[in-house]
Amino acid sequence: MNACDLSATEARRLMACKKLSAVELTDSCIARTQAVNPAVNALVAQNIGAMRRAAENAQASIDRGDALGILHGLPLCVKDMVDVTDLPTTFGSQIYADNIAKGDDPMVAQLRGEGAVIMGKTNNPEWSAGGNTRNAVYGVTANPFDLSRSAAGSSGGSAVALACGMAPLATGSDTGGSLRNPAAFCGVVGFRPTPGLVPGHSRALGWLPMSLNGPMARTVEDTALMLSAMIRPDRRDPWTPVVEDKPVYQADAFRHLPAYDLCSARVAFTTDFGFTMTEKLIADSFSEKLKRFGHVFGQLNDTHPDCLEADDTFAIIRALCFSGHHRDLLKQYPDKVGPNVRDNVHEGESYSALDVVRALTNQTHLYRHWQQFFEHHDFILAPTTTISPRNWHELYPTEIDGEPTQSYYHWLSMAYASTLAGHPSVTLPTGRDRNGLPFGLQIIGRRGSDLQTLAFARELEILFKGDALLERPSVDIAYLAQAEALCNAEGFMGFA
Repeated sequence: MNACDLSATEARRLMACKKLSAVELTDSCIARTQAVNPAVNALVAQNIGAMRRAAENAQASIDRGDALGILHGLPLCVKDMVDVTDLPTTFGSQIYADNIAKGDDPMVAQLRGEGAVIMGKTNNPEWSAGGNTRNAVYGVTANPFDLSRSAAGSSGGSAVALACGMAPLATGSDTGGSLRNPAAFCGVVGFRPTPGLVPGHSRALGWLPMSLNGPMARTVEDTALMLSAMIRPDRRDPWTPVVEDKPVYQADAFRHLPAYDLCSARVAFTTDFGFTMTEKLIADSFSEKLKRFGHVFGQLNDTHPDCLEADDTFAIIRALCFSGHHRDLLKQYPDKVGPNVRDNVHEGESYSALDVVRALTNQTHLYRHWQQFFEHHDFILAPTTTISPRNWHELYPTEIDGEPTQSYYHWLSMAYASTLAGHPSVTLPTGRDRNGLPFGLQIIGRRGSDLQTLAFARELEILFKGDALLERPSVDIAYLAQAEALCNAEGFMGFA
C-alpha cells in the first residue's frame, strides 16, 4: 500500500512510532496528485515547496520528541471557500479569480495549529451554489469512478481528492448536502455536524446556521479525528455555546469513538421523507442494501418525521442567504455571475417578509416534529442523494424519472431535510448502486448527539468491511493515471 492510501489514523500511528516519516507521507500524496489530478481536476491550487517544508518541519518535531498536535504531519486539502495563506481564494467566482489570501481562515489556522500539512485548495462551484462542481475559474471536477460523471457538489473537489488518495483529510461545507452529496458520489465519508459544533465565524446571516463547515475523510474514525481538531470556542458564531471561554462540546471524546451496540438501536428508514423525488434506481439500491444488514438493529421501522412544506421552506431560507453580498455582486458584475447564483438572487427578490415569516415558522414546526420523532428513534437511515451520478455536462438535473425538478437544488432534498431540522448527518460509503457507481448511506442522529452518530456509523463501517456489496469502493488509480487530461474535454470551462 502506498503511504497516501493509509488512513489518517494509521498514518498518525506509524509516524508516532517512527515507521513512517511526515516527508514520506507528503511526498506520496504529492506523487499521487501529480499522477491523477489531470484526469479529475480536484486540487486547483497548491504550493509544493511550502508543503514539503511543512512536512520537514513536522518530521523535525517528531525527531526532537516535541509534543505533537492531533493532526501532526497529516496532509489536508482545503475547499476553495476559505483562506489559506498565500494561496488563491476564488470562491469559484471570476470576480475573485486573482484573489490571494493574506492569512489563514480561523478554521484553517486551527487545523494547521494541530499539525496538518496543507496540500492546497479543492474545487467547488461558484460560491458553492450547486450540486455539480464546475465554475468559470477552474473548470469542472470529474467523478473518479467514471470521468464522464459528476462529482456532485459543492465540496466535490475535496471528495475527489480523498477518493484518489491526494490526502487523507479534507474540509467541506454544507447547506443542502454540499459535503454529504459529493461524499456519496465519490465513495468517502462526509459529516455535517449539529450547528455550533464547528464554529462558522463568517456567515453573513449568523443566526441562520444553514451553511456549516465539516470534516471529510475516507473512514469514520478519520472524520471524527479531524472533527476533534475543528472544535473551538468562538463567540463570533452565535450557535457555538461558550462557557467561561471553553466550548461546551468535549473535543477529546471524538478522538477515540466509543463502541455502540447496534442491537440496541431503534432505527427508522425512509427513501423519500414523504416529499423527495428519489430516483427508483436509488430507492431500490437502498432497499437491497438494507436487507443485508437491517436485521442487526433492535428495531427497524419504515417511517420518518413530518417534513411538511420542506421544499418551500428550504427554497425561501436558501434564497434569503443569497440576497446580501451576492445580490451586490450581481449588480456590480452582471457578466461574471453564473446562473445558479443569479437564479438564487432573483428568487430571493421575489419573496416578501411574510414569505420569510412563513418559512421560519414552518421550519420551527418541522424542527419540533423531528424532536418528537427522536423520542422514539435513535437514528434515521436513508439514501444521501436522490439520484445516481449523472454526466457532468448537465449543470443540474432538470428531471428525475421523467418528472421535472423545481430548481437547480431540488435534487438535494434527501440531504436538506436534516439541514432544516439541524440534526447531525453523516454519509457512509456503502458499496455501489445499480449503475455500479458509489452509493452513500445517510445516517441522521439526534440534535447534539454527534458523538453517538459517528460511533453508530463506525460500527456499520466495521460491519460492512469485507462485504463487496457494502464496503467502501476503491478508485482505479491506474485508469486515472492513464486517462486524458480533463481540461481537454469539451465543455470543461464555463457555467453551461
